[in-house]
Amino acid sequence: MDDDKKLVQKTLDGEKRAFEMIVRRYQKPLFNYIQRMVGNRELALDLTQDIFVKIYSSLDSYRFQYKFRTWMFKIASNSLIDYFRKKRIDTFSYEQKEKRDSPSTFQIPDDEDSVVKTFELSNLRKRIEQALEKIPPQMRELFVWRHINEFSYKEIAEIKEMPVGTIKNKVFQAKEMLRRLLEGLI
Repeated sequence: MDDDKKLVQKTLDGEKRAFEMIVRRYQKPLFNYIQRMVGNRELALDLTQDIFVKIYSSLDSYRFQYKFRTWMFKIASNSLIDYFRKKRIDTFSYEQKEKRDSPSTFQIPDDEDSVVKTFELSNLRKRIEQALEKIPPQMRELFVWRHINEFSYKEIAEIKEMPVGTIKNKVFQAKEMLRRLLEGLI
């Protein structure tokens, strides 16, 4: 049994510190995913907290034959779908040139101390953030899971209940759309 599954079992057995360890392990990747999807830090913090509450209250339905991370992000994905439905947030196509009010953050490690390098990375980060915002939410979600959260195609397919080939195709389309946006072709 892997670490996550042991922590789940300990939580189910009543050890509260075990769930705290799960939260510590996954709060950053879950928050980053949610922030990229909703584009607002404060909202992402609230949603992340709500999703951890859902995860905790649903632990007794977790099936140990599945990866915990996959199960957890499926809950997060479904929660975001519910949130977007309730709020009736308008989706927009990548062809629209409008900017959204608060762009999500895109983190690029900065190992250089040089001012020029910092400036270049800052500009690139802004361009990527703006381009990511123009990708339809469904494709952005898959792109973020694959290239930011480093999920395997199989894990994403399990979360979205879609064939692996479909996931690969949609991630490729999102990557191509992002490339074209960054090159100014769209």
